[in-house]
Amino acid sequence: MQMTTSDSRSTGGSQTLKRSLSYVGRYPRVALVALVALLLATGAQLMVPILIQNIIDAIVNSATLESVLKLPAAAQDAAAQQMGMAVSDMQIALDKAPQALIWAGVVVILFAIARGIFAFVQMYSSQALSQNIAFDLRNDLFAKIQRLSFSYHDKNRTGQLMIRATDDVEKLRLFLGQGLLMAIQAFILLTGTLTILMLTNWKLTMIIMPTLPIAFALFMLFGAKAMPLFSKVQRKLSVVNTIVQENLTGLKVVKSFTSEDREEERFQESIDALLEQQMQVTKFLSFLFPVIFLIANLGQAAILYFGGRGIIDGTFTLGEWQKFSLYLTFVFIPMGQLGMIISLMAQATASSDRIFEILDTKNEVEDKADAIVLGEIQGRVNSITFRSATLSAAKMCSAM
Repeated sequence: MQMTTSDSRSTGGSQTLKRSLSYVGRYPRVALVALVALLLATGAQLMVPILIQNIIDAIVNSATLESVLKLPAAAQDAAAQQMGMAVSDMQIALDKAPQALIWAGVVVILFAIARGIFAFVQMYSSQALSQNIAFDLRNDLFAKIQRLSFSYHDKNRTGQLMIRATDDVEKLRLFLGQGLLMAIQAFILLTGTLTILMLTNWKLTMIIMPTLPIAFALFMLFGAKAMPLFSKVQRKLSVVNTIVQENLTGLKVVKSFTSEDREEERFQESIDALLEQQMQVTKFLSFLFPVIFLIANLGQAAILYFGGRGIIDGTFTLGEWQKFSLYLTFVFIPMGQLGMIISLMAQATASSDRIFEILDTKNEVEDKADAIVLGEIQGRVNSITFRSATLSAAKMCSAM
């Protein structure tokens, strides 16, 4: 055996978060099912505004045709010629409009049902994936803690280790099971929406494009500032948990020395520090999201103005404007999700750093590099037989 110094090193947060992603690779089928369901659900979501545009345009066209057919015959011919249709065709189109609306509504409902089913599959699969990852992490942590040297346990309190095996694992699980897929969904939804908007009306799309870099810059700033805040929250939570654990296990000692008041004061100081740190995080979050919603509303206002001008000029239909407004919502939904994603990622990064700090710790006492591996040991019970166990007192005396 050789002695080594304790190495409780902690790799960078981004590196430990990447290492935690390797746990996803242990369950490739579940991860693939969640990803495919996510793609299908997002695709169904992207199709709905197009269907709504068709419904609105069909309603507007039907109302226009009905108004034209109520005009005198001469006026009908003039209006039909201007619209590029015959009066007979206008009547046929008006008669078919109710059936077309019914079919369009049915298709919208079918897409909504499909989205709901795929969203359920995605949510269930992602939760199953994250729970299995948490199971593996807790097993790895428990096995590692069991094999660490006594010196490590002398330096680290039980409450701190408990927080890493419970709360830190849970925060990492939330990111891997929800935040990661949410990030993929946000990317697909944003990319698909911007592509459709550019194909619909690239000039109107370029009006809202300047708002996107501003929002992304705010989120990047938030991520950089939030990560150390969440790390401090976890450390202060460890202190609270340690005090609770020590007092519960040593309650008889506390009562024997009548130290209740001192321990209450000690606990109060720890939860005050935790509350103060959590309020700092809350203030940060409270500032971010209103700013993002303000940017979204500015984009919506621009669409209302320029889209309305297009409808008045006849270059934009009401259905296209409604579709554009819905897709604009899809642009800012990922931004709202991005705030949650960065929040989950910041917490997961701080927690993964603390988890792998334990998993990377080396024992002070380790086997030599050329140590012989001890094979499987099989115990065997041997019977002990006493012969001539009974001796007479005389023989015992003579033997002395």
